[in-house]
Amino acid sequence: MGINDTVILVVDDKKEHATATAEALQRIGHTCLIATSGKEGLKYIEAGNVDIVITDLIMYDIDGLQILKATKERLPEAEVVLITGYGTVETAVDAMQKGAATYLLKPININHLRAEIAKLVEKQMLVRNNKELHKQLDEKFGLNGIIGNSPKIQKILNIVNQISGTTATVLITGESGTGKELIAKTIHNNSPRKNKPMVILNSAAIPENLLESELFGHEKGAFTGALYQRKGKIECAHHSTLFLDEVGDMPLSTQVKLLRVIEDGVITRVGSNETIEVDVRLIAATNQDLEKLIKEGKFRNDLYFRLNVVSLKLPPLRERLEDTVLLIDAFLREYSQMHAKAVFQISSDARKILYKYPWPGNIRELKNCIESMVVVSTKETLGVEDIPDHIFQRSNEVLHSPGLVAGMTVEEAERELIKTTLTTVGGNREEAAKMLGIGERTLYRKLDRYGLK
Repeated sequence: MGINDTVILVVDDKKEHATATAEALQRIGHTCLIATSGKEGLKYIEAGNVDIVITDLIMYDIDGLQILKATKERLPEAEVVLITGYGTVETAVDAMQKGAATYLLKPININHLRAEIAKLVEKQMLVRNNKELHKQLDEKFGLNGIIGNSPKIQKILNIVNQISGTTATVLITGESGTGKELIAKTIHNNSPRKNKPMVILNSAAIPENLLESELFGHEKGAFTGALYQRKGKIECAHHSTLFLDEVGDMPLSTQVKLLRVIEDGVITRVGSNETIEVDVRLIAATNQDLEKLIKEGKFRNDLYFRLNVVSLKLPPLRERLEDTVLLIDAFLREYSQMHAKAVFQISSDARKILYKYPWPGNIRELKNCIESMVVVSTKETLGVEDIPDHIFQRSNEVLHSPGLVAGMTVEEAERELIKTTLTTVGGNREEAAKMLGIGERTLYRKLDRYGLK
């Protein structure tokens, strides 16, 4: 969208005013429509092909507030500028609270009008470019919300594509915050079982004495407090998927019974002798080393092999830093929409700090960071001042300087710095040049000089 693509509707029941306003904007390249009554203006708005509406506040048939209301209902992304006299400024300010972009006082200063319209055009261009970018990112890098173009995450996505249509049991391992539940949901949502909701149970969140009841269900009177018969999570997941999170925390006694479910496809409710056949696909996840737990006698070897039919080990964010660029943009879009904040981008200085941070909490921590920045920001561009203090401070610690050691020559240090920066931004030379504070041509010359092309 450029200046010549912007369609401006001028609504004024005084034809000479409407014409003069339109001509002033047409002379600098805008396309203008003229409506000499409120009703005529509503017809143009209903037709839909309008980006900016300039309307007089007081008109004989339909006033500017009605034009504003109709525009926001029919064209929520369109901007509205009100033209008002001194006596109706209070009304115009009230209209801005209802969605108007700004108001201008009569008589109109043409230069002021052009400047205000230029700001609105730039804002709309930025919004649309961001939407198009995010659409392209989703198409290129996303699979049901999984974002990443690094070799490690692409390998995971390829396996997910291959196994989603099967009934194979899956074991997902990785540090907290790496997206294990998201991967499980993706497998389920791309499987023949997707029409039934995936059932989730976190073994670490349920007291040991209640875990079996949660998993297998119970009969009325099976234990103190069992006032009625209750289905367990496995039974609820019949013909669907059960996501068993933190399986490494499951007690050995419960592991034995889970093994039977996997081997025989049957469950027995607590307090019952009857078996119930179940058809459940099991996806388990843990942030613990199960092989270590087996050696310590805390996890059954036979259950481990039953769970580990397909193994997916999710990399921590520090091992796929090139995906940080995509994740930041995705979370920025998500939380600016969720919190209705007009936040469209992050400054290059702020990005530089976020790229340096090691993200010990992985994707969850990055996501929380961006949400915090969006919520506290009062501007359209997130800056360094919006970054949480602990992230800002740690990003600037000397310990995280990229491979620089005493005794290096200046050229060796520069080569290492450029190499690490390129890795951090996934090979994006434009972004690397910004982070390094040099021009792209200068970066190209240095890449050639140091054999990094």
